[in-house]
Amino acid sequence: MQAEFINPFIVSFTTTFQTMLNQSVTRGKLALSDSLDGLYEVNGVIGLSGNAVGTIVLSFQEQVALKAASTLLLTEAVELDEDVTDAVGELTNMVAGAAKAKLDQYNLSISLPNVIVGHQIDVRFPSTVTPILVPFTCEWGEIRMQVGLAVKSCPINV
Repeated sequence: MQAEFINPFIVSFTTTFQTMLNQSVTRGKLALSDSLDGLYEVNGVIGLSGNAVGTIVLSFQEQVALKAASTLLLTEAVELDEDVTDAVGELTNMVAGAAKAKLDQYNLSISLPNVIVGHQIDVRFPSTVTPILVPFTCEWGEIRMQVGLAVKSCPINV
């Protein structure tokens, strides 16, 4: 995966968490990871298409998802319910939308977010890339972002 793709997602994630949740996040060491092992309980998944195609996964520890939903909804979330999954979907959508704007030259479209609760998830990344795993921590716990994006081959018009 081209390195130019990951920075817009990192910046968008950091900005979204700070702006929407008043949470500073610390980024850990980036790693290549073609495995979904190690993802947390609540996973926001969004697809991207256009002149580049791929997938982004935001994986939240349960307590992070609950605290984020509580902050967004202005009410205490105590269990993984529809409100919490909606909040995680909205956060995933905000991060992907902000990154899409920074990758304007690829004319990307984003799918509706899909939120999967549990550790058994099946997510497809482009076969030509190894996704990049970006771990984050905040005072609530840990979040992992996995991004796999590939530029499509475009015919040259002469």
